[in-house]
Amino acid sequence: MNRTEWPITGCEQPLDRDGFGEKCAVVGVFGHPEAANLAYLSLYAMQHRGQEGSGIVSAHEGILLSHRGLGLVADVFPEHIIRQLKGSAAIGHNRYSTSGQTLLKNTQPFVVEYGRGGLAVAHNGNLVNALELREQLEASGSIFQSNVDTEVIIHLMANAKGDRTIDRVCAALARVRGAYSLVFLTPRELLAARDPYGFRPLVLGRIKDAWIVASETCALDLIGATYEREIEPGEVLCISASGLESLHPFPRQPRAACVFEYVYFARPDSKVFGRNVYEVRKELGRQLAREQPADADIVIPVPDSGVPAALGYAEESGLPFEMGLIRNHYVGRTFTEPRDSIRHFGVKVKLNAQADVLRGKRVVIVDDSIVRGTTSKKIVQMVRQAGATAVHMRISSPPTIASCFYGVDTPTTEELVASRLPVEEICRFITADSLGYLSEAGLYAFLRGQRGGFCDACFTGRYPVPVTDLGRKNQLWLFEVAEV
Repeated sequence: MNRTEWPITGCEQPLDRDGFGEKCAVVGVFGHPEAANLAYLSLYAMQHRGQEGSGIVSAHEGILLSHRGLGLVADVFPEHIIRQLKGSAAIGHNRYSTSGQTLLKNTQPFVVEYGRGGLAVAHNGNLVNALELREQLEASGSIFQSNVDTEVIIHLMANAKGDRTIDRVCAALARVRGAYSLVFLTPRELLAARDPYGFRPLVLGRIKDAWIVASETCALDLIGATYEREIEPGEVLCISASGLESLHPFPRQPRAACVFEYVYFARPDSKVFGRNVYEVRKELGRQLAREQPADADIVIPVPDSGVPAALGYAEESGLPFEMGLIRNHYVGRTFTEPRDSIRHFGVKVKLNAQADVLRGKRVVIVDDSIVRGTTSKKIVQMVRQAGATAVHMRISSPPTIASCFYGVDTPTTEELVASRLPVEEICRFITADSLGYLSEAGLYAFLRGQRGGFCDACFTGRYPVPVTDLGRKNQLWLFEVAEV
């Protein structure tokens, strides 16, 4: 069974699987009397990174209090639950799985009691040697409660030497490979860690004497925290009543920040890897217009992630920007289709084409990516049906030709349309008049041509960290190697 064939337990199939799934969000709060409430608000701000489940753990009078649930943050945490999560420290997690079942047991943060007391952990990323480590741990007697790679870290910590939590975290992480931005909570301290390559974002903020760790700066904005800095690649940070302790225990590696955070994943109002996402996306659109002009009347985005790039494309090309597609922001993750077939129903639940804007126009549609191509095809046909006389598709990233193993929900390589077909054939498949992608060099135009420091394996097939677990394909159904 491959990663895209897992059954969804307890709900209908997601609305649209022709695309990239979200990544997870993590947050940590230390030294604030409303820690759980700040964690809740931060997760709310980062809902876009995961919508399958959410959890918060707080530390109060020497014990860890936990609540987890399936669904959106606001549904999982009614007010009375937040009031029960007492304490001045808390961590939280929004989950989007890249494979496996939607089960409560896989929802984070994980909470355990072991010989050194209580411990909670939340993870954004994917360990590429998790199966290998799990085999070793099970051979030595470890028993796992979930099929999530994050649990490997807990077992490694339990087996590690050292009196301090930070030393056991460092010892455990020295054995794992891949992408991770982690937060840990004990009754006395909050820890945060980022892998040496810096795949996933993680930032540090402050509210007076309280410290905040979060996946994106939009979380800091909502709760009124000031942005202090990025947690550095390879850094392990411990926050306690004694202050901050920062270690860099791992060998320095070439930075490999996920460039797709800029293309799609992060909220446009966040600062990720030191840059404003909105401005980067606009520059991608400007570069796309330079490389892939079109004889057209208007530019429209595929909302929401395509909006900044479409604005940049329109500015550079001198074409009017219009909202020719309107998104329904209140769509849940499931739907029941009417028995009487409605053309393009799955896409029209999310998007509606404005005939008064599109009729008689030659249209440029700007989107961030094409994955399988089926959704792009439906959007092109919907715009034609609304009266457009020509439809030119423009994509603000290079063709996606390879799967991600560092924490992004991508289809298998065989399912990615750009891995099988040249651009001309993809254009025919989606029924567009023309199709143009941003070049690999153009993807880094916002860096003024200096492309170092980013992972672009989904566009190039060049993986910064070898994936050990690929040699264990017959076991993938046992273990969620792409947990995010």
